[in-house]
Amino acid sequence: MSLIAFDFDGTLSDSEMTVLLAEQSGVADEVAAITERAMNDEISYAESLYRRAELLGGLPESAASEAFDGVRLRPGAARLIRRLRADGHHVAVLTGGFERGVERALGREGVAADTVVANRLPVANGELTGDAEGPLIEGTKDDALADLAADLDVPMASTVAVGDGANDLPMLEVAELAIGFLPKSAVRPACDAVVASMYRLGKVLEAHGVLSTDP
Repeated sequence: MSLIAFDFDGTLSDSEMTVLLAEQSGVADEVAAITERAMNDEISYAESLYRRAELLGGLPESAASEAFDGVRLRPGAARLIRRLRADGHHVAVLTGGFERGVERALGREGVAADTVVANRLPVANGELTGDAEGPLIEGTKDDALADLAADLDVPMASTVAVGDGANDLPMLEVAELAIGFLPKSAVRPACDAVVASMYRLGKVLEAHGVLSTDP
């Protein structure tokens, strides 16, 4: 068994959750600018997430729910997850995004990850509070990957990480196989392979003996 760890926003999904939420709040441009700076490693991910969450403060929970309903998996992502799990691998989603969006997108496609590690936007009095909480704000994905591998008794030599942004760099650097999915320029040097579709990702995993050949 291998442990396959995916980022979510920009990797498994072409949606950006905070942007969808920001469109509901009328602060899309401000949030997109902060997101881009973080993904290019110009500011820390924690700082960027706290700033974006603050801009979303006061958004009604019903509007946030509507935004999460708009999160979608990339074409081919659900099929790839099913193939990996059918081959006996443990599929994890390690994301600085939010649990509700991940769960909605996976559920829409009728597919599940074995583990989801994600953040949350607290609600009080029917509105987003403007705060953020969760394990992958200050915590980093290398630690999350190593902890999960230890829990599963999977050696790090049997780990694969797939991501696109600067906050994925820690797990890409420690995984045995690091794959960039349309990665930002700051991320490319850490990648063993770079892909632009779930189809190509499947082919890379086949070439490395992680995934059985698609019939």
